[in-house]
Amino acid sequence: MNNYQINSHYAKALLLLAKDLGMEDRVAEDMRLVGKVWNENRELNALFANPVIRSDKKVAIVEELFEGKVGKETMAFLVFVTRRSRTVHMRGIAESFMNMYRDYRGIVLSDFVTHQPIDDVARQMVTRMVAEYTGKTVELHDRTDPKMLGCFKLEFDGKMYDARIRTKIRRMRIEFAKNDYERKL
Repeated sequence: MNNYQINSHYAKALLLLAKDLGMEDRVAEDMRLVGKVWNENRELNALFANPVIRSDKKVAIVEELFEGKVGKETMAFLVFVTRRSRTVHMRGIAESFMNMYRDYRGIVLSDFVTHQPIDDVARQMVTRMVAEYTGKTVELHDRTDPKMLGCFKLEFDGKMYDARIRTKIRRMRIEFAKNDYERKL
């Protein structure tokens, strides 16, 4: 079974369990934390990828990391995944779960990149525009990229609007390279 299948099977099982218990939102917050922890810690990933370390030690580490920070249902799931030696896939499981949760709740993830931080008015305007276009609730992640020269880049729902100066210059170069007038002579 490939990684995508493993991630999606475990994530789907967790989402179904959360739906049955009526705790979708709580489990989603827990999995957001789990995904963040796994994304930010290379040492943790290396530790859980090491086959020499026994599963009971890994379970103890998971319990110490998340005890009191996640619900008991999520903790039981994390322990189950750890005992099944699938902790290598934990980041992927968390990402798959969040994607399934957003789809279930009608939420679109939107990534907005600018050169400088934006204010609340601009954030609300972008959120409103994306919500009108998609007809879904928007989860906007805005970030800055100091290397970006002017304008912005907006990605959502598999679409991208690229208004960066670099992109505009690249498009102009392509158009000038065609040089339609020279061929006609």
